Amino acid sequence: MKSSITACPLDCYDACGIVYDDGKLKAFKDGHTNGFLCPHINHYDAHARIEKARYKGQEISMDEALAKLKEILDANLKSETLCYRSSGNFALMQGVTEHVFAQMGTYVTEGSLCDGAGEAGIIEGRGSNKNMPLSEIAKSEVIVFWGRNPHVTSSHLLPLIKDKTVIVIDPVKTKIAKMADLHIQIKPHTDIFLAMLLYRFLHIEDSCDDAFLKEFASEHEDYYELTQTIRIKAILEDIGMTLGQIGDFLHLVVGKKTAIVCGVGIQKYRDGADVMRAIDAFAVGLGLFGKKGCGVAYLGNSKEAIKMPFDLSKAKKVSKVDTPFDEFKTVFIQGANPLSQMPDSNRVRDSIEHVENVVYFGLYENETSEIADLVIPAKTFLEKDDIRTSYSHNGMMLMHQQQESDIGISEYDLAVFLAKEYDIALKSEAEYLEHFKNHAVVKIDGSFEVEKREAIPYQEGFDTDDGEFVFLEEFEVPQKVEENEFYLITVKSPKSLNSQFYREENVYLHSALGYKEGELVKLISNVGEVELPVKLNDDLREDCVLIYSGTKGVNNLTTSKHSYEGKSAICQENFVRIEKVN
Repeated sequence: MKSSITACPLDCYDACGIVYDDGKLKAFKDGHTNGFLCPHINHYDAHARIEKARYKGQEISMDEALAKLKEILDANLKSETLCYRSSGNFALMQGVTEHVFAQMGTYVTEGSLCDGAGEAGIIEGRGSNKNMPLSEIAKSEVIVFWGRNPHVTSSHLLPLIKDKTVIVIDPVKTKIAKMADLHIQIKPHTDIFLAMLLYRFLHIEDSCDDAFLKEFASEHEDYYELTQTIRIKAILEDIGMTLGQIGDFLHLVVGKKTAIVCGVGIQKYRDGADVMRAIDAFAVGLGLFGKKGCGVAYLGNSKEAIKMPFDLSKAKKVSKVDTPFDEFKTVFIQGANPLSQMPDSNRVRDSIEHVENVVYFGLYENETSEIADLVIPAKTFLEKDDIRTSYSHNGMMLMHQQQESDIGISEYDLAVFLAKEYDIALKSEAEYLEHFKNHAVVKIDGSFEVEKREAIPYQEGFDTDDGEFVFLEEFEVPQKVEENEFYLITVKSPKSLNSQFYREENVYLHSALGYKEGELVKLISNVGEVELPVKLNDDLREDCVLIYSGTKGVNNLTTSKHSYEGKSAICQENFVRIEKVN
């Protein structure tokens, strides 16, 4: 009997369990899914998909599309071909196509448009990126949402905050901030100073977990000396908070089971690794690691403790952040929309215009599919077997095929076609799925969990050479906005997921700036500009401009430079000016 169990395919923290019942998607009642699904997946079937392959704007059959793909690949050297695949966490089998391209000898990409700097900082301090799972957040007494908006990005955290103390650190007065016991409306890119000040005052007030520091962080005195280089009064004024708020914060967390839940926006800067490492250092001062209900949750490695059967190690690589598309004759793009989601869209557009053959393989129309020479429609998650894991919990979700469809082709079947044409060894789909399942254990309730992942990470110390946390030894003072400049914030939209679904079309400004609702303005940065109508929002700081991720043209404003660590995009390392459009 065919199983009705599958899992959400969308690239977010929660990775929810789904039951497909009589053509409808229903949430698992048990576990972290907790009986409800977010609006994105609830309305999944309301969004038109690509149904027909096409070449140069003309519809063709799938057989013709595959033949054309081979013709394109045969027309140039493999060293002149790039496979650009989204790095988001969708499902494990989706990496099989990139694996085949790598074995063919083409280029692939490395780096991240999302979380790479923060992960680099975590690894530098802890030696590994082991995430605090939802099951442990549920046991905490205090939750600190540091740049994280759970109502939008991780709604399955919301049931866990009942009867808990909630602290929010965010430049936007979000819905969770309005509910919080304490909200610090921090200036963008000052998180590192706040984290270091919190550690400093822990030390001053003799509130550190001395036993933990002695065992797992013996260099803590040197780090305290580094925090002393910060001028308290000046930095507090710059951050936009008071000494009293520092005291209130520490009063709420000291001696309590505390979970610090971080969003990715805090690290979208050149020094993003240092920001995350400073937050970790504060958690170390509190002794939060290796204890029940305590820790730091960021974006966990969804493939942790899983040996991937797909090999990219020998592939030649280029950056996912500033990809030189114009150095290739053929670019194969899978499940990504670089013309919208990559930083510095003007550079990307100019670069990709020089590519002879752009191939787009995906589900939805977007800026990239519109300019592609060859478009190959993909299967939906309901039309194929797969397995997925999560950024925020240790579950392994089985994704059983629910429907038959003549539309599109799966990643595995496309890989099979390429492997056959280019004489590349490939195991059966069943063997790969079984390989992934072999990394899981079955729990009492019948659910799967990735084996060898720690429910409470770092109980035996950190994964560094000596088992101790490695503190920052220096830090960079971020550049400040000039007069008539504003910080650019590019947060996730409640209506869209990156450039999928209902995309925003506005720029959000504080009413004190004097602009009118609906007024058209031009936003200008050092790399580009975009014109957008104004929506007023007094939940913003007056020195901030908010444009939701996925808004058309937002990445005209963002730089394609990398973070210092982690090869990550730094989309919030941008200041903008505002001009009225006559």
